[in-house]
This record gives sequence, structure tokens and C-alpha cells, in this order.
Amino acid sequence: MSRIPQEVLDDIRHQVNIVDVVGQYVQLKKSGKNYFGLCPFHDEKSPSFSVAEDKQIFHCFGCGKGGNVFQFLQEVDGLSFVESVEKVAQTSHVEINYQFQPEMSVNETGQKRKIDTLIEMHEKAATLFQHVLLKTKVGEPALEYLYQRGLTDEQIEHFGIGFAPSENSLLRKVFENEGYSEELLEASGLMSLRDNGEFVDRFFGRIMFPIRNNQGKLVAFSGRLFDQYLLDQKKSPKYLNSPETEIFNKRQVLYNFYEARKTGRKENELVLFEGFMDVIAAHNAGITNGVASMGTSLTGEQINTLQRTVGQLLICYDGDNAGKEASFRALKTISEQSALDISLVLLPEKMDPDEFIQKYGSERFIHLLRNQRESPFTFKLDYYKQNKNLENEHDRFDYLNTMVTELLSVNSVIEREVYIKQLADNFDVSVEAIQAEIQKGLSNQTQERQSKRRDVYQPEIVIPQVQQVSKMSLAEKTEQMLMYRILHESSTASMIKNIPDFNFIHEEYQEIFQIYSEYKMLHDEFLEADFLNALTDERLKNKLIQISYLDMSEESSQQEINDYIRTINKANLEQLKQEKLMQQKEASRIGNKELELQLTIEIINIQKLLKD
Repeated sequence: MSRIPQEVLDDIRHQVNIVDVVGQYVQLKKSGKNYFGLCPFHDEKSPSFSVAEDKQIFHCFGCGKGGNVFQFLQEVDGLSFVESVEKVAQTSHVEINYQFQPEMSVNETGQKRKIDTLIEMHEKAATLFQHVLLKTKVGEPALEYLYQRGLTDEQIEHFGIGFAPSENSLLRKVFENEGYSEELLEASGLMSLRDNGEFVDRFFGRIMFPIRNNQGKLVAFSGRLFDQYLLDQKKSPKYLNSPETEIFNKRQVLYNFYEARKTGRKENELVLFEGFMDVIAAHNAGITNGVASMGTSLTGEQINTLQRTVGQLLICYDGDNAGKEASFRALKTISEQSALDISLVLLPEKMDPDEFIQKYGSERFIHLLRNQRESPFTFKLDYYKQNKNLENEHDRFDYLNTMVTELLSVNSVIEREVYIKQLADNFDVSVEAIQAEIQKGLSNQTQERQSKRRDVYQPEIVIPQVQQVSKMSLAEKTEQMLMYRILHESSTASMIKNIPDFNFIHEEYQEIFQIYSEYKMLHDEFLEADFLNALTDERLKNKLIQISYLDMSEESSQQEINDYIRTINKANLEQLKQEKLMQQKEASRIGNKELELQLTIEIINIQKLLKD
């Protein structure tokens, strides 16, 4: 248990709604009395993650994770218990009379301290870079450049933008004065090691963009080259990102996701841009739900992050040919790996979003994003026309066949009919002909799937690669229902306590019952979210979550409780009988006739009790 007093935990939890906290990480929709969404702890396309507002707990029916608001933040943000409690209090603006202290326990490892230090080094570097940009003469040219790009001081400070001057030892000197070891300098990714063993700054002569992970921790930088000499000599790439480190995995990070997700969940949509400056310019124009990948193609991890957060994604890449190609690749990858509802915006005059905003202003940009979207199929209608002469019969037929194939992936019947008519009108082909081709394509897909199933090698014994959820026995279901009544009805709890020698079949429920009895000595009422804090064993927590999600709202009857007790007692007797039979068999094997006879009598008595 933590060192935080129980009254402080109670005070925080009673002022916080778990739906509000979870809703910052998961897009939730209410169904009945509970809320559902895609689980943030494992990949899924159908929601199995549930939040029970009345009980203030969460549970995933897919991976089995569950708990109260503190345990949710422990899992999703990788925090200690104390850190999760502090974050709940801070983010929910709960006023309490308690000073949180850093948790130093046997579980805190040197690795965690190292990670905290690396993040601290990045924060100090960001502070230094921004000071150079805003407060020094060295930073004035870079600052003027950002002003010309439409950024204000407020925007620069909001995104933490800075400038690393051309001197390649400034940051190293600061870190050495702070006493950071060479091991940390190398591990940070902020330094480069020369052949002579000397550390130099990785970033110099660059405008610096801090990169935060999904939890808002500063873990990396991207630097845009600004030193004119280096640009002229082409000695360095235009953009330079931090290397992968213990705190930075570029496959998992989306630029500005931590800031964008709040608006994204509210609007059920994120806008995907190509570059950091596009995100920043869009934010300045009023689009605050923009994100960008790390200068590479989207990864599965990034797509999963998008899908767990919103249902809709708007792709707004550059309007030039390279941007169209990038849009096509992103559309293909996202469609194959998610169920996101995708739309696209093509910017005119081959401009990028930043250029469009500078030329036409924020209002027109917002109007474009809201009112001039294209569906994936409409985008492909134009995309596949590239490098084709539609006056040429061969190109014309090739294009038509390609678009018919694309129509197979349009799930909406109404949408498909509209596109069929559009193709028929544009190419003077009958609707019936296109429909016939589509039907043929669908039939071929069905045959291919059936053929693949037949061709798949089926070994005699298949070893599952995922953990299988064992089917619950009738006896355990009965234990859970009785435990639900005990937890929510004091009369049932008192009744069970007064039954001599009553025991649950499975030790987990017996342990929960014992801890519950102690809990009630200190608490007037039972609350699942509070009681979870009293359980230290993960097995017990998982069992409690399962029990809490039982639909048993009506008050119990005496007959119901008696039936539960009878079923559990009989199950215990049956278990005892099996144990005696094994002992009897062993007594017979070793020739102990006296013990064998004694066990036979005991088995007969158990069988009589089972028949009652």
C-alpha cells in the first residue's frame, strides 16, 4: 500500500469521475448504464473496454485489465501508485490538504531513475534552446524567420520552439556543469561522440522542435537546418531527428498528439499533416487537433494510437505530386490496418498547409478542411488518372478496370451506387456493365478466400499463440454471484459470517471475503473503487472486477442465497470426495486395509450428504 493516507485517497476519488479521466485517453460512447470504447492496453477493432460510472471502475473484456481511476493511470501512463494519485488530483483540479512526496520504494529501479534523468535533460535543453531563440542576439535571425512564417511569441512558447546556435558545444558545456555523466550524455541522444572520444552537440545551427510522447513527456527533438553556410554546402540534412533512445521510439510517437487528443476526442477526429510546421500553422489558424508522423511513413503503432482515440481521420498533406503520393500511401496503410473513417483534403496550387494559410488566411483554410473533403474513392479517381491518357483506349480500359477493383472495397451500397453512376456517365458505359464487373470481382474474392482456407496447412495439434480465457465453471459462477450479494448486502454478509465452517471453493473468493470483513470494520459503505485499493494481489483485483460487472441490481431473496450456499457446499463436498477417493486408492496400493476401510466409510458419508 502507498504512504498516502486513506482519507486523502477517498477525498480525491470522491471528487473525480473516472469517465472524465478515461475519456482523455479513450473515445467513450454510452451504451446502457456503462461507457464503451477501444481498449488502450491492447489492439482491437471492436470495443471491449468498459467504464462503469456508478461503480467508478473500468474493465476490458478482451485483455482482462481493470481497476479504479488510479489503476487506470498506472497502466496507461506507466506511473507508480503515488504518481497516479497525484496526476488524478492535478489534472482534475482537486484541492486537498496533502503534500505529495516522490515515492521511493524497493520497486523503484535504477532504470526508472535513468529515464527520469534523460527526460529532465531534454527539458533543460528545450529551455536553453528557447532562451537562445527569444532572448539572445544569436537567435534573432531564426526568430525573424519564424515571424515571417506567421508565428507569434505565444505560439513559439506554446510549442516550445527554440534555436540551437552554430557552436556545437554549448549544450555539452551546460550538461557538464550540471554534473551529468558521460554515460548519460551518450544515452540522451543529444550528443554525438567523435572518433577522439569527445562529445559534441548533435543539434547546432537548427530551429528546434521538442517532441513529446503520448504522456506529454519531452523525449526527443527535431531540428530544421537554419545555418546558411551548411545549407549552401549541403553538409547536413534539412531536418534532423533525435536517434532512438531509451525514452524515444519514433514508431510510437505522433507529433503534437498529447495536445491534439483533447480536441480530437471532443470532435471525434484528428487531422494528419506531413510536417511539424503544418501542425503549428494549423493550430495558429484554429485547428487544434492536428498531428504529424516523424517524417516517415505511418507505423502500425501510430495507427493504433489514432484508432484508439478517434473514429475519423482527415489527411491533409501537401498539394504537390509528392504530397499526393504520400496521401495515397497513408490512405492505403491506414485502411488496411484500421477501421478509421478516412477523408482527404487536396490543397490547390501544389501548396502545403503552412503556405496556404500564409497566402489565403485562416478562415479559408478552415473552410477548406470542413467543406472540401474527398472520400478515399474520390481521391483515387483523380490519383489513378496520373500518367494516363484517357483518350487512349488502352489507358481508358486500364483506368476503368482499376476503379472497378477499387469499388470492391467501398462498403456502403449507396456510396457505391453513386460512384458507379459517376463512372458510367463519365466514360459512356452502362451501369449494368460496371455492376456485372463488380459482381464478378466479389465472386473471385470469395473463391480466393475459400481457396486460401483449403490450402492452409492444418497440423494435428495446434498450439494457440495467445492466452486462452478458461471457461468458468458453474460452481465459480455461483461463488461470484454470492460474493456480489455479500459485497452489496450487509444482511447477506452477516449471514455468511454466522455459518459455521463455511468456505468458498476457490481460495481467491475466500481471501476477498476476509479482506472485505476487515474493510467493513473501517468503512460505513462499500465502494468498489475504494475496496480495490485494499487488494494488493492482481488475481483478487481481477476477480473483484468480474464480480462488479455482474448484472444483479435487484435485491436478493432468502431462497436465492440458500441456493448459492447449497451449490457451494456440494461443490466442496464433491472436491473432498475426490480427495478421499485418491487417498483410498493409495491406501489400497500400499496394502493399508485399516485406512482403506476408514476412507470407504468417509466416502459413503459424503455421498449421503451429497444426496440430501
